[in-house]
Amino acid sequence: MTGFAAPLRRRFLRAAAVAAGVTLALPAGAVSIFPFFPKHYTFSQQQVQTAVQRKFPYQHTVSQVFEIALTNPVVGFLADSNRVSVQLDVRLASPFMPQPVTGVFTVSSQLAYDPASRSVVLKTPQVENVSLSGQAQAYTQQISAAVTLLSAQLLDNYPVYTFKPEQLQFAGVNYEPGTITVLTNGIRVEIVEK
Repeated sequence: MTGFAAPLRRRFLRAAAVAAGVTLALPAGAVSIFPFFPKHYTFSQQQVQTAVQRKFPYQHTVSQVFEIALTNPVVGFLADSNRVSVQLDVRLASPFMPQPVTGVFTVSSQLAYDPASRSVVLKTPQVENVSLSGQAQAYTQQISAAVTLLSAQLLDNYPVYTFKPEQLQFAGVNYEPGTITVLTNGIRVEIVEK
């Protein structure tokens, strides 16, 4: 009897939800809390890459002395430290330098949920390393300071995923993201009742 009742109950609940106008389709990466609502969402590296890429290329003047251009962001996941990394190409020009300096730097960031915007955002980015070409290594300290300031302004509280209202509400119950876990191939956001 139990084997027959469970499928019958699921069919009844689905039919009731359809009659009430509730959509049962779950987005990719969503795992369902019985019977219709996901208990977590997982965002792929490509989704986060696409979100971060919208911010670049970026050009900025620092202290009216340095022209900094940031390009080619590459997102990575640091599962061991539960952080996201962003590697960027940097080009720095100044009237005080004989030629522009180029290099690569990496920023890592925690993730947090911002309820006001319903977004998972980068939080407190830190410059992990700066690698400059050729003779530009003499300017590493100055460039690191400028890049640290710029990355904090540019990436702190930057959204990597924004939830739609219907993703956080079902049958009159409000939900919100809970624990955010960085995996080796994605970001998993737990969904909990508010």
